[in-house]
Amino acid sequence: MTPRRPTRQIVVGDDRVGIVRIGGGKPNNDGTPTTAAPVSVQTMTAGYTHDIDKCAAEINKLAAGGADIVRVAVPEKKDTEALKEILPRVQVPIVADVHFHFQRALEAVEAGVHKIRLNPGNINDRKQVIDVIQACKARRLPIRVGVNEGSIIERKDKQKRMKELGAVFSEQKHGYLLAIMITKLEEYLDIFYEQDFYDVAISAKSMDAQVVIDAYTEISKRFDHPLHLGVTHAGPKETGCIRSIAALSALLCNGIGDTVRISYANDPIYEVQDGLELLWSLGLRERKGVDLIACPTCGRIQVDLFTLVQDVRKQLQAIELPIKVAVMGCIVNGPGEAEGADVAVFAGDRRGIIYVQGEKVANVTEEEILPRLMHECREFEAKVKRGEAKLGEKKVDIIPPDPIGELGSGFEKIAGGNVEQLHTLTVGGVGGVGGR
Repeated sequence: MTPRRPTRQIVVGDDRVGIVRIGGGKPNNDGTPTTAAPVSVQTMTAGYTHDIDKCAAEINKLAAGGADIVRVAVPEKKDTEALKEILPRVQVPIVADVHFHFQRALEAVEAGVHKIRLNPGNINDRKQVIDVIQACKARRLPIRVGVNEGSIIERKDKQKRMKELGAVFSEQKHGYLLAIMITKLEEYLDIFYEQDFYDVAISAKSMDAQVVIDAYTEISKRFDHPLHLGVTHAGPKETGCIRSIAALSALLCNGIGDTVRISYANDPIYEVQDGLELLWSLGLRERKGVDLIACPTCGRIQVDLFTLVQDVRKQLQAIELPIKVAVMGCIVNGPGEAEGADVAVFAGDRRGIIYVQGEKVANVTEEEILPRLMHECREFEAKVKRGEAKLGEKKVDIIPPDPIGELGSGFEKIAGGNVEQLHTLTVGGVGGVGGR
């Protein structure tokens, strides 16, 4: 992977809710050096902020699920007023999402929020922007400037809107859209710089994965602020996850991106889960909880693998350590694919062989696979906590069972004379299995 792009660093949160650093690698304005912080995961509440009890409960649920930062909408004054009661009840930094009414930003700052999100397409009155900047500067709060595709086009000046829409929907849509995003950012950020305010994060979202990749790539060349990655209005989880990961992984692998939000038309807890899995998979965050791998469907599976995997996944949530657990459906690829796992099972003919760091510990019936596998996971976790074992430390190589033995699918047919008996070939002293 390309090393992370060095940026200025912003700080979100306080001593009570915790501090999340975003970006880094470049000195602060006072010359203090910074180190790039781990890529953080954000999400946004789905309920109304003015519904205080439900909003606080949702924030705490998202924080418990692994969200580093949670954003809330504050379209009305009753929402910013609710923040005063919500903030003391949560343990995660909160961002106020402000659209249209700059006064909501000032009220959110007064309520004690930890960051403000502004949209140049909706709040562009210079004096209003300066008022928000000064309020945040006084409280040492960062601001995210978001130039989303859906709100960047002019909507009040009809002539200007037609000109911009004409540019976007011309044959060179892609290039013109990027030009509009970058131009709006430059114009907006000039106001911040004039006020000597640099605690800024930038986002440039679109529903088009390729536009997202190109926009952030170009922006990363022009600005040294940390980047908030995301694909906006990506759709339901089933398709939105593909669209989001296509863009975000491409950027992260190229060292671009300091915090992410995966957006779904679904419960935001899935945004957190998938955002974390993305960062874990790319090695950008240290995994928490079990790393479960499982084989896909094929005609070799001889147990109810899909039910087994889901049952294992649910029960593994009780395991705290990042144990690697493999659930494999046959003896063909199972041994090799499970070899790097701390605890593994691969199935044969309605049975399962269970290994712990390469050592065979059980050969059980299909009905016994789940309880015995979970038992071995809990035992292994306890050993690691006692210092008697280490994660990822394989002791022996897995030796696959005889493919026509008691776990093999052909054993009963061969024993009954219904399939031609395979014969053993020995070539150069190495035993093998052959046949017609």
